[in-house]
Amino acid sequence: MAFRILIDEDVRMDIQESIDWYNEQKQGLGKQFYTQVKATINRLRSNPFFQIRYDDVRCLPIKRFPFMIHFTVDESKKKVVVRAVFHTSRAPENWQTRKQKRANN
Repeated sequence: MAFRILIDEDVRMDIQESIDWYNEQKQGLGKQFYTQVKATINRLRSNPFFQIRYDDVRCLPIKRFPFMIHFTVDESKKKVVVRAVFHTSRAPENWQTRKQKRANN
């Protein structure tokens, strides 16, 4: 049975910002980035059990781009939650800090 994929709204905004940035660098590059993001996320439907990197968060690199998908797996509910799509130079805790700030507002 395939896992259901849930993507946080902040993640969607991060992806769009990256698409826009890549398109500014070269027209069409943003589309290539998005295609790779979708393909990588779709891989998680059938096999989300990649190495745990920190806390309960697993990471999967995006081909051709210096980004990682950060996600958690709820095996009992057959659910994968994409928590962040970050450039590899960014601290992975950024999404946790952002989530805490939003909860306090």
